[in-house]
Amino acid sequence: MKFVDEATIEIIAGKGGNGCLSFRREKYIPDGGPDGGNGGYGGSIYLVAAAGLNTLVDFRYQRIFRAENGRGGAGNQCTGRGGDDLYIKVPVGTLVYDAETEEKLGDLVTLQQTLLVAPGGQGGLGNLHFKSSTNRAPRQTIPGQLGETRHLRLELQLLADVGLLGLPNAGKSTFIRAVSAARPKVADYPFTTLHPHLGVVNFDDNSFVIADIPGLIEGAAEGVGLGIHFLKHLSRTRLLLHLVDVMPPEGEPVKDVQTIVHELEKYNPDLARRERWLVLNKIDVLPPEEQAQHCQAILDQLEWSGPVFIISALTSQGCREVCNQIMQYLEQLSKSSVAEAITN
Repeated sequence: MKFVDEATIEIIAGKGGNGCLSFRREKYIPDGGPDGGNGGYGGSIYLVAAAGLNTLVDFRYQRIFRAENGRGGAGNQCTGRGGDDLYIKVPVGTLVYDAETEEKLGDLVTLQQTLLVAPGGQGGLGNLHFKSSTNRAPRQTIPGQLGETRHLRLELQLLADVGLLGLPNAGKSTFIRAVSAARPKVADYPFTTLHPHLGVVNFDDNSFVIADIPGLIEGAAEGVGLGIHFLKHLSRTRLLLHLVDVMPPEGEPVKDVQTIVHELEKYNPDLARRERWLVLNKIDVLPPEEQAQHCQAILDQLEWSGPVFIISALTSQGCREVCNQIMQYLEQLSKSSVAEAITN
């Protein structure tokens, strides 16, 4: 199974209603003039960033979307009813491209942000429109115009303050369950997480959003495993938490860290230079008297100079301290951004 963070859909805006050919026919008015009304406009199609969505998987099952056509005009100068507009819900963080030209049409980054992607067709003109002093009984009408049809490529890049990074089974899903209300699937096999999960961490009257993406493996930057489909989700985060299993069933913690760093550098050097904290997880599998020595040995081999946290996501040991430091870091970033904006 593959997570759908890209989808191609076809959208067809509504056709405008046809103009009406009609003449006034009432008792005592046998030769009334033209009274054919115009057609209604076709429905337009919009994309709207909606809450509660964090994948594009729904577009696997429905790929064609049509807005309602406008109704035709009628006699007695009646204009046809316009077609209803169609609003397609997408996750916040969706990039929208024209699939044929690759033109970027929009970036839906705020809740309820709306983007017009296909305007409906104009309604046609009834014969009343063509009445003139020289043409008292026109029989000319104009049909409604077709609505715009196009193919869209949707690309999701999650919006989160913190992104979780690590190999499969590093404990990322367990960590996000421990610190937030998100409930991703947790099991002891690779690629348990097939879809990214967003969790809101509430901490001392403040909160931040954390994203759990599927684990990376060696060669991910070239598309191995679940590939680079998920690396792009880290591009909008402000902080990376690099979770490492201190006692992996296979491999070594130091090599696991180096694998992830190598994949980040190959995918995007700027992303590799982003603020990244090391979180040594599953410390509960070691006897208490061995924990400090074991973790220090890992750090000595890595020559790690950044922040380090030692936790057990399963028992929540150390998780509160991590959240506290994240909150302080994000608040400091916000203050720096405000100060910079004032200066500029």
